[in-house]
Amino acid sequence: MMKQLHKQSSVNHRRDEETPSTLSSPYSPKALKHPRSLPRSINYLFKEQRLLFILVGILIGSTFFILQPTLSRFGPSDPNSAMNTVSRSFSTAHDLVSKPTHAKVGRVPVGLGKRRLRIVVTGGAGFVGSHLVDKLLDRGNDVIVIDNFFTGRKNNVVHHFGNPRFELIRHDVVEPILLEVDQIYHLACPASPVHYKYNPTNVMGTLNMLGLAKRIGARFLLTSTSEVYGDPLEHPQKETYWGNVNPIGERSCYDEGKRTAETLAMDYHRGADVEVRIARIFNTYGPRMCLDDGRVVSNFVAQAIRKQPLTVYGDGKQTRSFQYVSDLVNGLMALMDGEHVGPFNLGNPGEFTMLELAEVVKETIDSSATIEFRSNTADDPHKRKPDISKAKELLNWEPKVSLREGLPLMVRASPSCHHPNPFLCSSQLGRSLKDDMEGVTGIEENGSSEWGRQRLAGSSVLPP
Repeated sequence: MMKQLHKQSSVNHRRDEETPSTLSSPYSPKALKHPRSLPRSINYLFKEQRLLFILVGILIGSTFFILQPTLSRFGPSDPNSAMNTVSRSFSTAHDLVSKPTHAKVGRVPVGLGKRRLRIVVTGGAGFVGSHLVDKLLDRGNDVIVIDNFFTGRKNNVVHHFGNPRFELIRHDVVEPILLEVDQIYHLACPASPVHYKYNPTNVMGTLNMLGLAKRIGARFLLTSTSEVYGDPLEHPQKETYWGNVNPIGERSCYDEGKRTAETLAMDYHRGADVEVRIARIFNTYGPRMCLDDGRVVSNFVAQAIRKQPLTVYGDGKQTRSFQYVSDLVNGLMALMDGEHVGPFNLGNPGEFTMLELAEVVKETIDSSATIEFRSNTADDPHKRKPDISKAKELLNWEPKVSLREGLPLMVRASPSCHHPNPFLCSSQLGRSLKDDMEGVTGIEENGSSEWGRQRLAGSSVLPP
């Protein structure tokens, strides 16, 4: 019995010794792998020679950019080569970016000779405005003319119709308008006594155009006048002279209106950072000037052409300075393209009495003309002569055409038009045509007097 128990115990003991090795084999830990010496990303580059291809690509690119400036100095050996085309394009772009500009850029990129500017000229169908439009288009700019045709004429700009860089908008600047332009020449304002007494307000147009300049970041040029000096106590007049103006006289609507316009321009410049330029224009004459508009040159020329006596008011010793329109246009453009706010006197310092002017007109048009004296008008300045030393120094501008040279040009260069008197303004055409057609039935319903009323009322009817 004891032997059997001992034998059974021995068998169990051997089974227990064999069991752990058998059972433990499935749970034995895996052998540790040999640790890698490089990160996975670098190891990836070494496989399949990827690093070699990357290095070759970098070498090719570096070689191209090193040799490119040298190759661009030589002419293309093959005009059809894509490589030469890319090289020339890259060189041109580099030159455009690196080339310095000498003008102050600011918000309005003016003074860039090769950049085509978009420019609006208010009153661009008028006497001075139409000549300015001619010069701006000749310079290669895009020009938009805004005019209500109160004193302007479509015939002054009709030669630009069909030009893709010219646009004409019939609009009164007393109402706001939205445009996208680089520069604004603000000339829209009746400048002769006959017209500004009929339409005495000229502040709202300036305010609207200044608001447009502020909104779009355009440079704004205001055409002010020597009338801001009134009947001056300083002679010749410098820009620093404040003037001697009757604020309630018959002429004051124009004088004070321009003084107010200058104030508004400077307020927008100081308060809203609008780039403004101010020109004070002295007496101007030339082709497309309206006759019978109350200004002395046009009055004398009209009377001489009609064989009428030349009317001199007062004793004829009042003095004025007269500049030819081309000189004024050059001055306006020099001011706009310059970097000085102003104001600047733009006029011819050559001074003439009214009697001397009458003699020049007689010599030019009709030597047999007579002179008729009449009583002087109220608030008529006794002397007027610009000091243009500031414009000479800062704008490099001075007038070139003398009165004796310019007056014959004015008479000979009268534009052709359908009406027999090419000098008449739009506001005068209705009255003149009505006088020519007296007695014709239906004139009030369909004729020119109705057209004249529509013209003054601001309708969309254009002159013939």
